[in-house]
Amino acid sequence: MIAVLREFVECESPSTDRDAVNEFGALVARHFDVLGARTRVHRLSNRSNAFQFDFSAETRAPRALLLGHLDTVYDLGTLRNMPWREAAGKIYGPGIFDMKAGIMQAIFALRGLLAQGPLPCPVSVLLVPDEEIGSIHSRLVTEKLAKECGRVFVLEPAAGPKGACKVGRKGNGVYTLRVQGIPAHAGLDFVKGASAILEMSQQIARIGSLSNHARGITLNPGVIRGGSRPNVVAAEAEVQIDVRVLTKTQARTIDARLRHLRPLNRRCRLEVTGGMNRPPFESNSKTMVLYRRAAACAAELGFPLECATVGGASDGNLTSALGIPTLDGLGAVGDGSHSSGEHVIAAELPRRAALLARLLSTC
Repeated sequence: MIAVLREFVECESPSTDRDAVNEFGALVARHFDVLGARTRVHRLSNRSNAFQFDFSAETRAPRALLLGHLDTVYDLGTLRNMPWREAAGKIYGPGIFDMKAGIMQAIFALRGLLAQGPLPCPVSVLLVPDEEIGSIHSRLVTEKLAKECGRVFVLEPAAGPKGACKVGRKGNGVYTLRVQGIPAHAGLDFVKGASAILEMSQQIARIGSLSNHARGITLNPGVIRGGSRPNVVAAEAEVQIDVRVLTKTQARTIDARLRHLRPLNRRCRLEVTGGMNRPPFESNSKTMVLYRRAAACAAELGFPLECATVGGASDGNLTSALGIPTLDGLGAVGDGSHSSGEHVIAAELPRRAALLARLLSTC
């Protein structure tokens, strides 16, 4: 397992590099070919390919979908400063936790099941190339395939050091607020101007007041731009806002509040664009049925399996919103996602693969 994982980690696949992601997808495909999968390549416009691997079964049980992504947040060349490293039972490397170990575990889970005979249910594995940048190009492929399946198991990393499954995720969106002011010379004609930056600073305070951490609502003004020179009253400014919510009702409320912002300086104009990218993955009875089944499988394997709701979004948000039973966080146990300390716990790799195999065997 570690040998295959190293092969995956050392094939860098940043979201923005089409050829690199396709190269990694082809590498993964070779491992699925050995298992006898029927491979389908979805060629996405102006983006890397999505790879689908299908396995048949002798039963008519509903198809199970294993869902993951090929891309990482790390630029090409990251391996030079963040190489594969094993220390104290942990394995480090770019993208190892999020989520190349999850892909590797799925391969070994299916290998183990196939070694025992025909699969207990048909299985499709879908690996998309753009999850880390919003899945804008792959979303339709994911939703179409998910509608053909009876359940979805997401290969994203587990939650926390105990490896909890994810039974809920916040929805997320990105909005951009643009302010149009009136330029003027800051010394000679100050009063003739209307500063977009001053207006923006007040709007950011308004936006910040919409956050309610206790209710799971956060708005983060993460990037701001504006102005041209120190001696010019700013004509333009913009801020990009990351929005996270727990429920669809919260999403609608925050969307309405942002779109109804009004300028405090009536000489300025506001424009709000963007919106919610992934709907909230709200825990429901269908999800909890899958979780209880997974917890029972884990107990049979000799370890407890907890569940959690987390702030980050995944493509599991998309399938859950369609009403398809979805269980997330079935990938690796580790920490440091998207950081120089990203790692997995080596001893957990076979145990998580065994959990996925046993869960599929209960189809």
